[in-house]
Amino acid sequence: MATGETGFADVTFDLISVQYHSLKAGHDYGQYVRDAENAGLDDVAAFFREVMQQDSERAARCHELLKKLSGTEHGGPATG
Repeated sequence: MATGETGFADVTFDLISVQYHSLKAGHDYGQYVRDAENAGLDDVAAFFREVMQQDSERAARCHELLKKLSGTEHGGPATG
């Protein structure tokens, strides 16, 4: 099993990374939505909401996959 410098399985680390970045981006997009709304750009605000929803779904999928890896040889100490 390949592990990175963290000691975690690469796949686990990768999923955690994608989940983190999806959640972080979703948080940031909230400000983008407000900026677009304040500028009267409803179509842009709708686009940012759509992107925010996609990142939320991506983070949830990562969570599901991390739970699936829990207790397996691919899970590593973070999911065991």
